[in-house]
Amino acid sequence: MLELKLLENGIYELKINRPEVLNALNKDVIELLDQKMDELKDKVDVRALIITGEGQKAFVAGADIAAMVSMTSEEASQFCRRGQSVFSKIENMSFPVIAAVNGFCLGGGFELALACDFIFASENAKFGLPEVSLGLIPGFGGTQRLSRNLGLSYAKYLITTGHMVQADELLSRGLVIQVVPQDKLMAQALDVAKTITKKGPQAIKAAKLAIHEGFNKSLEKGLKLEEDYFAYLFSNQESKEGMAAFLEKRAAKF
Repeated sequence: MLELKLLENGIYELKINRPEVLNALNKDVIELLDQKMDELKDKVDVRALIITGEGQKAFVAGADIAAMVSMTSEEASQFCRRGQSVFSKIENMSFPVIAAVNGFCLGGGFELALACDFIFASENAKFGLPEVSLGLIPGFGGTQRLSRNLGLSYAKYLITTGHMVQADELLSRGLVIQVVPQDKLMAQALDVAKTITKKGPQAIKAAKLAIHEGFNKSLEKGLKLEEDYFAYLFSNQESKEGMAAFLEKRAAKF
C-alpha cells in the first residue's frame, strides 16, 4: 500500500501503491503516511524525500469515495482532521519533500502534492479539486494551500468549477517546477534531490523554517526570523566547512 525505500545518499522514495483504485487515499493510507513520516523523522540520514504514485495513470486520484460514502458528519470531521494533520506533518518535515506527479492528481492527491515543497510533473499529469461535483469541498488543506500558492481568484475558480488542468497550466503559474516526459519524471526528481544533498543540511532546514514561519508574518517580523536563523548557522561546523571549502576552491563535505 505504501512503499518507503532508500534510493541513494539520504534520498528516500515514498510510493503510494494502490493502482487498482488509482492510488486513492483512505483511512489506512493516511495512517500509513503518518507512520512513514514518523519513521523518516527518526532517521538521521534523510536529506530529501520524493513522494510518487505507482503506475502511469495516477499520482493519487483523490480520496476513496467508496470508503467515504457511509461516513457520518462526526466521522467525516475526524477523517478531515487526520488528513490535515498528516499533510501538515509532511509540509513541516525538516528536509525537502518533492512530489513527482504522474497522471491524475485529484482531490486529496492534489492536496498531498500541495503539502510538498515543490512539484515535478509528467506530461500526462492532470490536476484538480473536483469535490464540489460530489457535493463536498476539499478537506485536506486544499481550500487553504491552493489559495496561498496560486491566489484567491484562481483557487476559487478551480475549486468551484472542479475543472482539471494540465501540468503546463500550473507550470505557467509557478506551482509546478518542471514538466517532463513520463519516463523522465523520477530521474528529474532524483537529480534535483541529489543537488539538495550537496548543500548544508542544517542550512536547508533553517531555510524551510524561515520561509514557513515568516510567510504569514509582517515583513519586519519575517526579517527578524531570517536574522535569527542566519546567525544561528554561524554557531555550527557546517557553515565553517562550507565557507572554508569556498575559499579553498573545493567541494564542501557536509
